[in-house]
Amino acid sequence: MQLDTYQKATRETAIYPKEQALVYLTLGLTSEAGEVAGKVKKMIRDGGIDVMSTIDEIGDVFWYLARLCDELNFSAEDALLRNIEKLQDRKARNVLGGSGDKR
Repeated sequence: MQLDTYQKATRETAIYPKEQALVYLTLGLTSEAGEVAGKVKKMIRDGGIDVMSTIDEIGDVFWYLARLCDELNFSAEDALLRNIEKLQDRKARNVLGGSGDKR
């Protein structure tokens, strides 16, 4: 599935108060990312990882990311392109390490 197709498909399951969309989606994203982290934590404790369960949680993270992009009227695909261009620029300038958005 193409990312933009996925982003459009998420509209069919987007049930949340529109006036609180950005807050709702950001909280949902952090919650789902926390569930991914929990799966990895259990891997440390138990010595193995439930791959498919972890993939399911990663899918939920993608859903929230796609919805955030959609609510911001921005293509998720374009967001990824902007990100890779930013990282490639940092690599070319030898500033991948460090901190700060404007490196």
